[in-house]
Amino acid sequence: MTSSTTQWAVFAALTALMALATWWQVSRMGGRSADSNSEYFLAGRNLTWPFIAGSITLTNLSTDQLVGMNGNQMLLLAWWELSALAGLAMLGLVFLPIYFRNNCTTTTELLERKYGSKHLRAVVSLLFLLGNVFIYLPIMAYTGALFLKTMFATDLPLMAIAAGLAVVGAAYTILGGLRAVAVYDTLSGVGVLGMAAAVAVLAMAAIGFDFTGIPPDRLTMLGGPDSPIPWPTLLTGMIFIQMFYWSTNQTITQRAMAAPTLREGQKGVLAAGIIRLLVVPAVVVIPGVCAYKLFGDLGDATYGRIVAEVMPAWMSGAFAAFMAAAVLTSYTSVLNSSVTLYVCDLHEAFIAPKPDVKRLNTIISLGFMAMSIMLVPVYAGADSIINLVQQLNGLLSMPILSAFILGLAFRNVDARAAMAAVGFGVALYAVFTFVWTPIHYIHLMLVTLVACLVVGLLINRLVLGRRAEFGLAFGRARTAAAGR
Repeated sequence: MTSSTTQWAVFAALTALMALATWWQVSRMGGRSADSNSEYFLAGRNLTWPFIAGSITLTNLSTDQLVGMNGNQMLLLAWWELSALAGLAMLGLVFLPIYFRNNCTTTTELLERKYGSKHLRAVVSLLFLLGNVFIYLPIMAYTGALFLKTMFATDLPLMAIAAGLAVVGAAYTILGGLRAVAVYDTLSGVGVLGMAAAVAVLAMAAIGFDFTGIPPDRLTMLGGPDSPIPWPTLLTGMIFIQMFYWSTNQTITQRAMAAPTLREGQKGVLAAGIIRLLVVPAVVVIPGVCAYKLFGDLGDATYGRIVAEVMPAWMSGAFAAFMAAAVLTSYTSVLNSSVTLYVCDLHEAFIAPKPDVKRLNTIISLGFMAMSIMLVPVYAGADSIINLVQQLNGLLSMPILSAFILGLAFRNVDARAAMAAVGFGVALYAVFTFVWTPIHYIHLMLVTLVACLVVGLLINRLVLGRRAEFGLAFGRARTAAAGR
């Protein structure tokens, strides 16, 4: 049997085995809910902490992290993962208790309860959907396809591989909802983390554990002004990027909200934080740095090349299976959360209050899947996929976060003021991104957030005649009004 055949055989066998294991585990899980929304989108509110931790970890750790961060080939990128601990802490200690007290299915539902406006909820949900469908889903399909194509050195078109990953990912979402997604995340997560750690060790062994000869700027953790992460940005926009991603982003918080109790959800978030601290930072940067010494500057093709170089055929086939699983878990998680946002925040609010959730889940999942496949070529020419993702995030993240901060940190803020602030923030960051970039984009995220808050408070007072009162509103929100 040739090396290539061995790789494909191991890949196919493990992929099938993980699918069967997911089906078996889901079939024996109890707690089925008669509420379709709860069953499809919150796993019947029956996820225990190991599945929450596994799903949060693998939803975030996919090829866009492993391929994108290693593609920069410098240790500095580990700050994205190290600073994520602050975001997870905010989720577990601050935001999750609020979501549970208000019995939320989506993070945007909290906005409706705080402001009494289904329209604000719909606007923010729509922004989340735009980010998921036009940024996250196609990038996940692209980076997964690029990794598999590079590692297997196959002649299959990149688009064909990306489409295959997207179709399989959609199948999990359609057939099993969040329950199947979370179980698949956790089962594959053990393999992904184990294999990724093995790649890091084998890559270091390939250079004799000797980092001499590698330029200092690729080994430092203190970024200079021209680096991807200048060190002052850790004190400005970075913390708010993490707050947005881990505490208000539906794709992440949905896993924790699916717990039967707040305590169980917090245990899952804590476990995810421990995993991130001990394993994730090393696996997303060390292989790339080692590859720089071995091969030079390879960009986003780095990770596939180093895996193919340091792993024996049978092991690389196994890792390819787990990496495909990582792509699928992230893709299915974003797809499931996107359908959740559409059904709960848009369709039920404005089209039909009691839809056939199973049928709607299928239709919307297929539609979002098709759109993501068509957008894959848009990202194929990016110089650095991870930096592009983070920069594009600013178009949505800080404006959305401003709506949450205005609602939770102030009383008597009108929903129309919050919507105006969100719209202003999107426009402002678009100018910063595409027209004028005076300082680093991470600094500009803080600038955008502060500007949104100021604009929202000024419109609330000067235009709408309402005086906002500072006071952290962490208790139960008032019942949502019919939409202002």
